[in-house]
Amino acid sequence: MSSSLRENLLSSKAVSLAKSFTRLGRLGFWVQVVLGSIPVVLIAYNFMFTQSPSGPRAGLAVVEYLTAASLLLLLFTTVWFRRYISLGRRLADPDTRPSQDSIIGTVWTGLVATAIGVMLSLGIMLIEVAHLLFYFLSAPQGGVPVIQTTVAASWVSAVDMLSLMALLFTLAAEIIVLVLGLWLLFRSTQDYEEQAA
Repeated sequence: MSSSLRENLLSSKAVSLAKSFTRLGRLGFWVQVVLGSIPVVLIAYNFMFTQSPSGPRAGLAVVEYLTAASLLLLLFTTVWFRRYISLGRRLADPDTRPSQDSIIGTVWTGLVATAIGVMLSLGIMLIEVAHLLFYFLSAPQGGVPVIQTTVAASWVSAVDMLSLMALLFTLAAEIIVLVLGLWLLFRSTQDYEEQAA
């Protein structure tokens, strides 16, 4: 009797963990799709409706590469959260239930990719804001000059703010996904430790 009670308890914990993976996997996937599509739309708008893809102020080339890497990491974590949904289905079935090491390894992979994406987004934002600050500090303290005295003048425009807004949405998606991944890691280690006891 005691063993059947223990079996039912372990089965209910596995089902609860499976529901967490399915629910949070779906939530993380859609958060990334919605918040990740906004930077893509803003970048497409920038390329379609402005004369210069970088705006009137030429940006740093390294920022473009880092932004592409950040968006690729966001795409990877979006696909990875889709994988959590199928992992939740496998957890619900006792015949296909993966091992604890497999589950924790899967969650850690998503966490590491998300953490790298957060660091990239923060680094890019710091570089861009420092670049904008340089332009604001080099302008006269009264504001933007009305009469341009030099031929090669550069100025700050709305396109520069567009890039920062795109990075902000990317960072918001990455932070939400990081929190969801940490919760999944906590749940999977907690439930498996209780099952082992």
